[in-house]
Amino acid sequence: MAELDILVAQFKKKDHVAFEKLYSMYSDSIHGVVYNIVRDNAIADELMQDVFIKAWKKSDTYSSKKGRFFTWILNIARNAAIDKTRSKAFKQSRQNLDADFFVDIITSNDNLDSRTDAIGIKKFVKKLGKKCKEVIELLYFKGYTQKETSEALEMPIGTVKTRNRNCIKELRDMVL
Repeated sequence: MAELDILVAQFKKKDHVAFEKLYSMYSDSIHGVVYNIVRDNAIADELMQDVFIKAWKKSDTYSSKKGRFFTWILNIARNAAIDKTRSKAFKQSRQNLDADFFVDIITSNDNLDSRTDAIGIKKFVKKLGKKCKEVIELLYFKGYTQKETSEALEMPIGTVKTRNRNCIKELRDMVL
């Protein structure tokens, strides 16, 4: 642990070797966290680079009294990824992805195991009512938050939550 403290102290003094070591230690973990949020490898790669540059530039703001270095840089990464998903460009790049597109991929994908192919997910999603399809598409296929879904469908957030819960139950009842 003392070695990490020394490394972080050198990093704060803008030591390039310390930067490389910390990057080597944490880049895979940071990339994984970012990828889990943005679900795009190229974007995750770009954001990871940005995170380390931002940490480098703002290294003087890190304090070991407030927490571990890894936690600090992880929070920078998480915030950057969330900011990216909320950006207009990111949303527009995802706009054309709808439930029908994903259903076709799922039913035609040869790599899926037989249990997934056997349930015929496409016919279950198609059986849902229009209101359910809208909510499920925005929440699960486009990655909207409940608040964003509420705004997009111009309905109260409580209605979105209730409809989501009821639609998932309906889908579950059909499948099981």
